[in-house]
Amino acid sequence: MPLPLYLLALAVFAMGTSEFMLAGLLPDIASDLGVTVGTAGMLTPAFAIGMVAGAPLVAVLARNWPRRSSLLGFVLAFAAAHAVGAGTTSLPVLFATRVAAALVNAGFLAVALAAAATLVPADKKGRALAVLLSGTTVATIAGVPGGSVLGTVLGWRATFWAVAALCLPAALGILKGIPAGHGQAEAAGGPALRAELAQLRRAPLLLVMLLGALVNAATFASFTFLAPVVTGTAGLGELWISVVLVLFGAGSLAGVTAAGRLADRRPGPAVAVAGPLLLLGWPALAVLAAEPVALFVLVFVQGALSFALGSTLITRVLYEAAGAPTMAGSYATAALNVGAVAGPLVAATTLSTGAGTLGPFWASGLLVAVALLLALPFRAVITAGRSAEVVR
Repeated sequence: MPLPLYLLALAVFAMGTSEFMLAGLLPDIASDLGVTVGTAGMLTPAFAIGMVAGAPLVAVLARNWPRRSSLLGFVLAFAAAHAVGAGTTSLPVLFATRVAAALVNAGFLAVALAAAATLVPADKKGRALAVLLSGTTVATIAGVPGGSVLGTVLGWRATFWAVAALCLPAALGILKGIPAGHGQAEAAGGPALRAELAQLRRAPLLLVMLLGALVNAATFASFTFLAPVVTGTAGLGELWISVVLVLFGAGSLAGVTAAGRLADRRPGPAVAVAGPLLLLGWPALAVLAAEPVALFVLVFVQGALSFALGSTLITRVLYEAAGAPTMAGSYATAALNVGAVAGPLVAATTLSTGAGTLGPFWASGLLVAVALLLALPFRAVITAGRSAEVVR
């Protein structure tokens, strides 16, 4: 894989750390700014909603910009948003910086996904996507726990400054590693925006976007509410929360890496194996979560299966959106983040039921079941070999 892909993954690591880091910082932020934890908690959906809305919007705005300039501008804007957030004493200002960071994050990921597909041969999009998404999985392994520790020792503002600092080497890498060129639309052959948007009327593209969103919703439904399971159901101390999050992240990295080698040439086995196992794994977690060893093992396995299946489906989005070379990344980004927003909302409704803190696991199982039922009649679309997409 070319070096520029890893430079893009470094930026994705910084952005992924920012997206997930608030889970461990909200009490400190609330205390410092003089608001309730619930009020401070609005910072999390603000980021996710900004990602959903920002992906297609910013991709359209940046469509005629050179990719290197776009990516560099997004990274520097992301750093600036965190610098402002680190220095503010106002919750509305901090809220605005989270929305701004989400918008540029969405724009960056949309352009980066499209750029990654052009940096490799047409039959290696899956491996390129795996490298790019490894930035997110490494963020869950190292960035989020590290940010939580840094926030505990030096305060939440230090974590924001650290994310801003991480963007600087990523910006330098983009400047040195991404080739200069014409606007994205021109480099891609100049398809009209209307023609690219018309791709959204294609049923196969909509199907794989929906399936990717459902699987990602299942992932975030459980990931968001792991902490009370660790301290409540399993009866472990708070320090074990970070251990469980790291295990989930390590599994995610293993899954996305393995899927990267299958998503291009053999997506069928990836979906056929990971899908049913993922479906069985969420209820198994709900039943066995009280046993720490079983919890640790299943969290790792579910992280691996979730990202293996999810990244395979997102790779299919890029293939099915081959007729929209400058917008394909935004379609994939939107699918991912619709799931990231919807999953926790669905899971939250289960917390007040008899299932309690285990409800999110059952919700995740239901979401995966819906995805597999929808996929069953359209196996040919999801498991199609690479040749049809490459020549489309």
